[in-house]
Amino acid sequence: MNFLVNAVKLYFNRNWTRKDMMNSAPITEHAYTSLKTVYLTLFLAILATAFGSYLHLIWETGGMLSIMKCGTSLLWLYRTPQQRVLARLLYLMDAAICFGASVGLFTKYFFEIDQSAVIRFLLGAAIVFGCFSIAAKVHRERSHIYITSLINTGILILLWFDVSQWTLKAYVLLLFFMGYLVLYSQEILYDARFGEINFANCAFTIFFCLPAIVVHAVRLCLGANIEQHRQN
Repeated sequence: MNFLVNAVKLYFNRNWTRKDMMNSAPITEHAYTSLKTVYLTLFLAILATAFGSYLHLIWETGGMLSIMKCGTSLLWLYRTPQQRVLARLLYLMDAAICFGASVGLFTKYFFEIDQSAVIRFLLGAAIVFGCFSIAAKVHRERSHIYITSLINTGILILLWFDVSQWTLKAYVLLLFFMGYLVLYSQEILYDARFGEINFANCAFTIFFCLPAIVVHAVRLCLGANIEQHRQN
């Protein structure tokens, strides 16, 4: 357990502990506002991604054009000054929609996953961000935000997915992602002590860690299936 905690601290390279994560003291106003803004931005971004996937499902909008448009929007996102908050938010939403329209091409080609299952998984991720956003509006203490979000999200996702082998894997993936979101939330609160938080960059970092976690889990599952096939 200590090895895992030390690895997480080395990854984020910050001077915070488990006691800081469970601190019941109220969060400062600046850090509290920053955390709520990041959660709300993430919720809107994942809804935009699900909308893009839905467009690909009914009209097959995904392709090389949507991939290039996603990359262009991300480029303009980083070239836009931080003072232009609305413009950065629109670029992020546009990139999320194009990413949602494009991701179905990769999931179907590499993993043979149906587009409707992708949309269902993205809506499950939206439940995660929605619960964290609501908890941040209701509670001011970080420990209450984390615990309430984890419990409510776990229950809602369990009700959202049907009981099957695939949905259980998706449920476990989202649980891992919730753990990552809690750790990155602590990172946001730590950085808020030293100045303004770039909520668009924070949302972008968390948002694109979700497909990275999914791809890593798929690699592990494929490796286990190949090993089992060799043994048989």
